[in-house]
Amino acid sequence: MKKLVLAYSGGLDTSYCAVHLTKDKNFEVHAVSVNTGGFTTNEIKSIEEKAYQLGVKTYKNIDAVSNYYQKVIKFLIFGNVLKNNTYPLSVSAERIVQAIEIINYAKSIDAEYIAHGSTGAGNDQVRFDLIFNTLAPEIKIITPIRDQKLSRQAEIEYLQSYGVDLAWEKAKYSINKGLWGTSVGGDETLTSHLALPEEAYPSQLEETSESTLKITFENGEPIALNDTVYTSEVVIEKLNTMASKYAIGRDIHVGDTILGIKGRVGFEAAAALILIKAHHLLEKYTLTKWQLQHKDYISNWYGTHLHEGLYLDPVMRDLEAMLSSSQKKVSGDVFITLKPYHFILNGIESEHDLLQSKFGSYGEMNNAWTAEDAKGFINIYGNQTKIYQNTNGYD
Repeated sequence: MKKLVLAYSGGLDTSYCAVHLTKDKNFEVHAVSVNTGGFTTNEIKSIEEKAYQLGVKTYKNIDAVSNYYQKVIKFLIFGNVLKNNTYPLSVSAERIVQAIEIINYAKSIDAEYIAHGSTGAGNDQVRFDLIFNTLAPEIKIITPIRDQKLSRQAEIEYLQSYGVDLAWEKAKYSINKGLWGTSVGGDETLTSHLALPEEAYPSQLEETSESTLKITFENGEPIALNDTVYTSEVVIEKLNTMASKYAIGRDIHVGDTILGIKGRVGFEAAAALILIKAHHLLEKYTLTKWQLQHKDYISNWYGTHLHEGLYLDPVMRDLEAMLSSSQKKVSGDVFITLKPYHFILNGIESEHDLLQSKFGSYGEMNNAWTAEDAKGFINIYGNQTKIYQNTNGYD
């Protein structure tokens, strides 16, 4: 039998792949899940049990949460990356780490084939194939859902024909959970006007009384919640648990796919949105205006390349170096209020706070220059504009 590694999540698409590749194509299927956060031990055990029910030879779960943070999420925080000013790249970011872990595992067991459950109209097919082709071009890629252009209903009927019925009626929404957020796709996101219903989101509103929160950053990385120190991954996990009870972090992202069509997906990313906004606020106090200016477009390109699967291009390491360098003074506390469906950034405390300088207070008092200094500066500052307008006239 031909040895094949299947990127397996336990969802409808990869369940179809597991049965089809074992029953119809006679592959020796080795299913692999990469845990990039969002799963409990019991959920992982359930995914494993389901994989064996579907007929796979072996199942392996790879814990990549820490690696995911260190390799990707850290830089998304440094860059305050929000695709189209909305989406924290919850799924696109984790797919890169998953693809690298899966192809490395495939090479370790000398698999000749590798398979994933991506469709032919999404971004994931590009991300997986790019990584696989770059790191192991000798391993052949098989994509049953893409190649057969299958609908979700056709997959359900196929699985039922083999006696596999795992409550697929609950598969109305495609949900991808991870450390940096959860994506939610369904019939509504295929339209341009319908909102996702309340029940489509994994977390429901549980807490209605507002609460305050302090996040501590050190060199741009979150290291503590309310003065209790954790690893950054644990900060994200605990913050998500706290904030998701307020149903914070919900939105629908609309953007351009790698293939050039428009895409729409719902998401829930409480911790990601709070951390990005809190970190950005701290930067506004601690970075110079030119650091902030240049970081904006560097961060935008970093997020764009990551989203489009170009993580292995060396330019990404160059951008990461700049983002890391910018974080040397981004340390301090950010104070936040959590409320149902939203949060408020109250302010910061930092020894690197440039607002508290002795040079002057905005709109109040100038201590480091005189009135005549200010008049002279303004006169010279406007020279270029005055020369142009006097030469050409004002339209």
